[in-house]
Amino acid sequence: MSGAALYDTFARAPLAFERGEGCWLITADGERYLDFAGGIAVNSLGHGHPHLVAALTEQAARLWHVSNLYQIPGQARLGERLAAATFADKVFFTNSGAEALECAIKTARRFHYVNGRPERYRIITFEGAFHGRTLATIAAGGQAKYLEGFGPKVEGFDQVPFGDFAALEQAIGPETAGILIEPVQGEGGIRNVPTQCLRGLRELCDEHGMLLVFDEVQTGVGRTGRLFAHEWSGIEPDIMAIAKGIGGGFPMGACLATAEAAKGMTTGVHGTTFGGNPLAMAVGNAVLDVVLAPGFLDHVRQMSLLLKQRLAALMDRHPAVIAELRGQGLMLGLRTHVANTDFVDAARGEKLLTITAGDNVVRLLPPLIVGEAEIGEAVARLDRTCEALEEGMRALARRGAAE
Repeated sequence: MSGAALYDTFARAPLAFERGEGCWLITADGERYLDFAGGIAVNSLGHGHPHLVAALTEQAARLWHVSNLYQIPGQARLGERLAAATFADKVFFTNSGAEALECAIKTARRFHYVNGRPERYRIITFEGAFHGRTLATIAAGGQAKYLEGFGPKVEGFDQVPFGDFAALEQAIGPETAGILIEPVQGEGGIRNVPTQCLRGLRELCDEHGMLLVFDEVQTGVGRTGRLFAHEWSGIEPDIMAIAKGIGGGFPMGACLATAEAAKGMTTGVHGTTFGGNPLAMAVGNAVLDVVLAPGFLDHVRQMSLLLKQRLAALMDRHPAVIAELRGQGLMLGLRTHVANTDFVDAARGEKLLTITAGDNVVRLLPPLIVGEAEIGEAVARLDRTCEALEEGMRALARRGAAE
């Protein structure tokens, strides 16, 4: 199959996989690739996890879809479990992270509307952020490469430089509804927001009557070693968007909010046909069964420490290739001296899957079930990747000298 009938919107690698097992993806001819991309932080429990497979197949044999015209017991159960494990009182289920962000934005705006302040609709966001591909979420992200060619930018978003608290304070005005931020920028280059900054945002929102909105689409559901990344800072948002890991590979997301923040989201003001369908809810509940089990997040933290140690040693061995190690938990990034696309291609040549990010970073997002053996194998393949890139640099230097 050539794929000629598909939109030309993806620069796909020349690879197709037939099946997966844990941290491995396997092609039709049996080639095995170690997956440290995780479907872009989606395959939280790896490939073919037996508990997820059982939950999905059991539900598929019973009921797929009824719409939100009726009660969906799995939805009520997952909502209650997410509320019990987080700051939230209310949950709205979606099909994707972008939809979860749309719901979060609408929830924040609606909150001020029902409080008699309809002029408070603007949301402050941060340069380098990525919040999705809808017209509203590309406006929230503010990156020119995503906005170009789609007409006027959706109104209501004010970007400030990442880490510039003075600019943030200056951006606050009488129309500001809230602040939207990723605790760790994923697409932006695995850039952590320091704990003191997150605490400062909470204080600023409380001072000005604004809502604090977290985008934990990529950081959530155990990725950083806590259920959600903001927990490391000891503060809580008013609204949070999640997706990716909560579905373990099945498309789903959710918007979580306090009862106060969600008070404007009453009957008829928002909706979805497919969001919260029985299949997604069965998988989401199965993911929580595993992630919330005693010892699971301890395992993530242990594997994160091991991987960071191995990567730090790798950086010491290959300073001409690797400039910096970033990230938290199993959401790590290598800023490289070579083009990150070249690094990803070279790693794929070693049958290791990684992903590019902004700021010339290569992301490592293995399944949260990754073990010592897979980490050792991944670092060995990264070592060979760096050696191949270094040899390429030397060959280029020799050619330049000869000329």
